[in-house]
Amino acid sequence: MHTRWLRAGVLAMLACAAFSAPAQVADHGHGPAPRPEHFDARTAHYDARFDHGHYYPPRGVYVHQLPPAPVLINHPSGRFYYSGGVWYAPRGPRFVVVPAPVGVFVPVLPAYYTTIWYGGVPYYYANDTYYNWSPDQNSYEVVQPPADVEQQATTQPPPSDELFVYPQRGQSDEQQSTDKYECHKWAAGQSGFDPTQSGGGVAADQSGSMRTEYQRALQACLVGRGYSVR
Repeated sequence: MHTRWLRAGVLAMLACAAFSAPAQVADHGHGPAPRPEHFDARTAHYDARFDHGHYYPPRGVYVHQLPPAPVLINHPSGRFYYSGGVWYAPRGPRFVVVPAPVGVFVPVLPAYYTTIWYGGVPYYYANDTYYNWSPDQNSYEVVQPPADVEQQATTQPPPSDELFVYPQRGQSDEQQSTDKYECHKWAAGQSGFDPTQSGGGVAADQSGSMRTEYQRALQACLVGRGYSVR
């Protein structure tokens, strides 16, 4: 009996030590820590662009196991798995971390992403990858970064001299994003001015008047879709 009690006490002490041991991977105050079973946190890449502030496995790293419930993407160039802003491709019995294939569509953004604004249009950034909402596909498309994005983009919404848009019909955030993007494309087509292009894509002496036309067209489109615009 004494031997059994002693053995039970030792096992209890070991269990307590295991649960109270410090974690091997720290999050450094930048969101949840990487899961060590999926990649070696000692070689993790810290993405500081646009103050994103999250860790990701470096590209080229092989893993034996995918994170739970990844999104499967079939692409002409091969099969990919997408989870938490990280892209994987099968390589024999293992998986390798790869760049996101431009042009593919995903149903959801990474749990942690940074919204950046370029020419008044939102892009979604995570792990050196840019996403743009595609209303035609009802998904987010992996896109090339806009020209001079690091110099021209901002994490701040458009300044106060831009339009204030209020949903009068209780439109969801996703519906608002769809409407704003579609109205932007329509206004650009109507006016010939595209704020996502350098200088609006027009001659410098036409920029002011054509930007005004773009704003008028954008406002008319949004009002027609049930928004209050000021």
